[in-house]
Amino acid sequence: MTDVDRLFRDYHATLVRYLTRRLGDRDWAEEVAQETFVRALRQDVFTNERAWLFTVANNLVRDDARRIARQRQHLVLLRDEQMAEAERDATVTDVDDAPSAIRAHETMLARKAVDALAERDRMALLLREEGLDYGEIAAALDLSVASVGTTLSRARRRLVEGYEQMQRADAERQKNG
Repeated sequence: MTDVDRLFRDYHATLVRYLTRRLGDRDWAEEVAQETFVRALRQDVFTNERAWLFTVANNLVRDDARRIARQRQHLVLLRDEQMAEAERDATVTDVDDAPSAIRAHETMLARKAVDALAERDRMALLLREEGLDYGEIAAALDLSVASVGTTLSRARRRLVEGYEQMQRADAERQKNG
């Protein structure tokens, strides 16, 4: 078994999950992960293999930012249309459907709050969610290890503030009609 086979087995699922959260598109996440592992075939020595994989994946995403932005915009529009339709259906259909519509709406607000974060904050939170330690996050984002805690704390605060602001704005819209 080659070293790349082991890397793939150990990190593929985690890398795809991270990229799916970052990009909002599982197919695109699979493509980026595949290209990351193709590049790993060319790499002889890894100082920190997990950080290296996430760094390469982040660089691939950054290199193709326009395509990602276009895909994300399309997905957001589709999701918003589905949410609006689900909300309309929830008000018309049986009350038993209301909890799932509410959950779906809250999920949409949470995703919008994550998307509204600065890229570095969003990436730091997603990398941490995938279990990367401060050293690995620092390497993947080109930060000092000492600044990772501050970055994560700031990102969490901004995420909560953004989500709460979206909830208030949403409640105001519903109240006004």
